Amino acid sequence: MTTHLLTAADLDREEALLILDTAQQMAEAMTGREVRKLPTLRGRTVVNLFFEDSTRTRVSFETAAKRLSADVVNFSAKGSSVSKGESLKDTALTLQAMGADAVVVRHQACGAAHRLTQWIDGSVINAGDGTHQHPTQALLDAFTIRQHFGRIEGLRVGIVGDILHSRVARSNVDLLHELGAEVVLVAPPTLLPVGVDSWSARVSYDLDAVLPECDALMMLRVQRERMNASYFPSVREYARRYGLDSMRMGALPDESIVLHPGPMIRGMEIAAEVADSSKSMIVDQVANGIYIRMAVLYLLLSSKKGEAA
Repeated sequence: MTTHLLTAADLDREEALLILDTAQQMAEAMTGREVRKLPTLRGRTVVNLFFEDSTRTRVSFETAAKRLSADVVNFSAKGSSVSKGESLKDTALTLQAMGADAVVVRHQACGAAHRLTQWIDGSVINAGDGTHQHPTQALLDAFTIRQHFGRIEGLRVGIVGDILHSRVARSNVDLLHELGAEVVLVAPPTLLPVGVDSWSARVSYDLDAVLPECDALMMLRVQRERMNASYFPSVREYARRYGLDSMRMGALPDESIVLHPGPMIRGMEIAAEVADSSKSMIVDQVANGIYIRMAVLYLLLSSKKGEAA
């Protein structure tokens, strides 16, 4: 693998499968262990550098690093020198001076992770930059899909909702297409980005028409915190047109699964009975996120030491 993981598009098929296979090995290594730790990254320091609020991703990376015996430093913009006006560059130089081996960064600006690579020697892992990319989320989604079906190639995956503001959607389209899946994006026209026709996915405005053909259906949260205008008439209208309720779930193929990157807004994009149903892989996604992030940290940091990955 390369030194950094900045976008899902950085990964070719071979690299993506290496991460998925390594994550599977991590999952198997953790199964049945009384002490859920491996000595692989002992003596290494992983910094979680989060400029945006996060629960699942930050805790997942922290757990992954600790299970590999790395030292973990959690850095939050709130209450730090950033809140006093310190720039991203100066924060990066501080981490460089402290000898961080890997920096996991989430930032509200697109391209922030890429900029960080210019200022530190350690590996940079993008945990979400604005509306741009979130590669480890796409990897854990692909891992969850493959875990259920035994493959990704040839499957049909629907991604529904706020495509415009979703780094998850962008990352999943890149990765799933590379792995041979057919992706369809479903959203109202106001929640589709300019240039979506150039993506490796087809577009539909009609959720009901798409449901019978989807092997996996990923529901996205409407990111109202990123909206400065009205993109749909009302929450009720959005749920009526693009929400996944039990009736719509019944239109999915029998072996299909439902995904959600979280956090969920129950009753808007997904009904409670769907989120808690046997088709739901949402809890599995959270568990799989730890294995994927263990795999990414291991492959990036062990390759830097010149070890066989």
